[in-house]
Formats: sequence, C-alpha cells, structure tokens
Amino acid sequence: MATQDDVRRIALSLPETSEAADSFGFGVLSKGKMRGFAWAWNERIEPKKPRVPNPEVLAVRVANLAEKEELLAADPAKFFTEPHYNGFPAVLVRLPAIEAAELAELITDAWRCQAPRALAAEFGRPPG
Repeated sequence: MATQDDVRRIALSLPETSEAADSFGFGVLSKGKMRGFAWAWNERIEPKKPRVPNPEVLAVRVANLAEKEELLAADPAKFFTEPHYNGFPAVLVRLPAIEAAELAELITDAWRCQAPRALAAEFGRPPG
C-alpha cells in the first residue's frame, strides 16, 4: 500500500522536480516552466460544488492514450479514469491498491514524459 509520503519521496528524488506550493502535486522544469507529472485527484463529491482533493488517489501522466488504456485494462482495482480526463494522457491511481515499487516506476515514467529530453536521457544512465 502506497501513501502520499511515498509519492513525495519518489517524486522529489527525480532531477529538477519541485512540489507545488498550493497543492499536492509535482512538476519538472522544462523550457522555463513547471510541467506537472503527478498530482492529487480532485474529486467532485457534490454536484455543482467545487472539487476536493482525495488523498488516496493520484493522477499520473502517461506517454499517450494507448498507454493509458493499457493500464486501465490491466488492473481496474488500481487504475481508473473519469470524464474529466477523457482524451488526456493521465491515469488515476488508487494508492491503497498499489505497492511503492510499482508506484515508483509509474512516477518515474510520468516524470520522463514531462522532463526535457536531455535530462530524461541522462537520468538513469550508468555513471562513467
């Protein structure tokens, strides 16, 4: 079972990553602006009322809509979406249903989607 503490630890271990000052979200600096790759899902609890952050669900960028569909089909207990994310390359992850190691892989892949190409290519390359 993963937690927001796991999300924070994993995300902040990635190069050039910052946590949003006003919400639970993480981005990487690319071309002079922060590009989000993981953030708390804002859930609509009551119709016509503002959405509220759900600390047990994380939205995570994916490379494309095909990858999104693969994740959704692979494990509906872990991954889901909602109409707000239709046509957008992100999947919603139930933190209580995922282990930290799998979450680390998802967050790292999300970071790679948003990081500058040179930084992403350099990250994870063996030293020397």
